[in-house]
Amino acid sequence: MTKIQAIILQSISIKNTILSDLEFIGLTQKSADLIIETLKNDGKTLFCGNGGSAADAQHLACELSGRFYLDRAPLFAEALHSNSSFMTAVANDYGYSQVFARGVKAMGREGDILVALSTSGNSKNIIEAIVAAKECNMKVIGMTGENGGKMKDLCDVILKIPSEDTPRIQEAHIMVGHIICELVETAIFGSED
Repeated sequence: MTKIQAIILQSISIKNTILSDLEFIGLTQKSADLIIETLKNDGKTLFCGNGGSAADAQHLACELSGRFYLDRAPLFAEALHSNSSFMTAVANDYGYSQVFARGVKAMGREGDILVALSTSGNSKNIIEAIVAAKECNMKVIGMTGENGGKMKDLCDVILKIPSEDTPRIQEAHIMVGHIICELVETAIFGSED
């Protein structure tokens, strides 16, 4: 077996574990339902993450705000790191731990939802964003690795990928995120059929 095949098999194994975990499947549906309720009530979905998780946050936000499968109206979804001037000003003036919390305080309102991605579940700026969201009476969906870190006790729903390997966790985050986006789009706009 080549290194490439071994890596692919690792990814498949994690996804097979998720596939057979009915509790995880239920939490994925619950996450979609929370976002559906938020958007149907004219709320916003905010995303945050660092590094690769920031890219995943932006990717998933654009699936909702742009389109996924359907040619339909845009939904309000935004990745909190998208404004680099805001990010660098807050990091300079308040410290990097506050970059997402300040964004939540600026944009988040009661009834909105935060989707927070951290493979460790311990990123300080993600924890601060979750705390700020809870102070605004927002719901929080956390996406982490298998331990869940500090996030596991702070989120309304925690989606813990059964791995401690950052690339494999992020691959599964995108898969689960895509599933949620499809469920949200279909519930709000119907299917292509």
